[in-house]
Amino acid sequence: MSVLITNIGELMTQDTDGAVLRDAAVVLEGERISWIGPAAHAPAADEAYDAGHRAGLPGWVDSHTHLVFAGDRTAEFEARMAGQAYAAGGIAVTVGATRATGDYDLTRLLLARVAEAAAGGTTYLETKTGYGLDVGHEARSARIAAGVVDEVTYLGAHLVPDGQDADAYTDLVAGPMLEAVLPHVRWADVFCERGAFTVDQARHVLEACAAAGLGLRVHGNQLGPGDGVALAVELGAASVDHANHLTDTDVAALAGTWSGFADGAAPGTVATCLPACDLSTRQPFPPARRLLDAGVQLALASNCNPGTSYTSSLAFCVATAVLQMGLTVHEAVRAATFGGALALRRHTGHDADGRRAVGSLAVGHRADLQLLDAPSATHLAYRPGMPLVHAVWKAGRRVR
Repeated sequence: MSVLITNIGELMTQDTDGAVLRDAAVVLEGERISWIGPAAHAPAADEAYDAGHRAGLPGWVDSHTHLVFAGDRTAEFEARMAGQAYAAGGIAVTVGATRATGDYDLTRLLLARVAEAAAGGTTYLETKTGYGLDVGHEARSARIAAGVVDEVTYLGAHLVPDGQDADAYTDLVAGPMLEAVLPHVRWADVFCERGAFTVDQARHVLEACAAAGLGLRVHGNQLGPGDGVALAVELGAASVDHANHLTDTDVAALAGTWSGFADGAAPGTVATCLPACDLSTRQPFPPARRLLDAGVQLALASNCNPGTSYTSSLAFCVATAVLQMGLTVHEAVRAATFGGALALRRHTGHDADGRRAVGSLAVGHRADLQLLDAPSATHLAYRPGMPLVHAVWKAGRRVR
């Protein structure tokens, strides 16, 4: 069945040319976009939907979340707001609650969080393991996530559990635990940070995961200058996430991975910014403007998790990036759509290969689209915090 969405006042395509169309229309056919262009020239379809001059843009692509969890960390948040510094150790609280929760309830909680994200315009979603931290519970988290979200990342190297030797646990993550999760995951990630994993431990895990066929990501340079960015570049990771504390060398290294991308070269290492987390932990924001000006591709993601960023609102992240990080509205929206797709290597794909691109609107791409109750996407930052999502289609099916 085909659906014509017409009378779109502003359509921010985020396609290769970054086109913004006026008085536009889109035809969704099954899970694909089959036509896009001026509303006056739109073909007939089985159904028509009048957008009422609202703004349209791709569905958000959230490339960094931690949604498979149980429990609550309100007390930790209150302590942090009262002046206590953030430390990675709070993860252990969530591990205990998650291990104690049965499969049914853990799945129910995940489904509710994914539905909440979809209501906010998110149509493509990654999530990580990392709240199991033993072989059985990590495998369970991966299996549950794989049945619900679009992309699953293995994060057994989230934290060394209390009482365990760090090197022995690292060997477990790179060996038996990896084997257990492998059928359910596409990516691997490591928290390369003080209080978590050293650069040598992180490299050991990531090299084992790469040898097993997984794509790589790195949590790095969040709490201070460190080796995360250098490691991500060294190993060809798809993204380095957080990236709050960067040296000139870090920025140059990331920029070097994007040499030739505009002319058709393979994508480099995306710098994924997590502004909601930075607000909650009172960390400095990543130098997003500096990264963009250097030629680095950015993603914006929610980092939705119970300890440091309990929100899935990418609209909030876009507004924060514009108001606090020096990005234009177009740059921020692009980072939360096409940038997220780049970080997940889902920015290409069309009718010919059947692996449809997300994060942009073009013929043959996946039919992921949101309409705002506003005449332009500028209202995301102009009216921060307002519930502007009017309608959402995911893979051609209306979900809001």
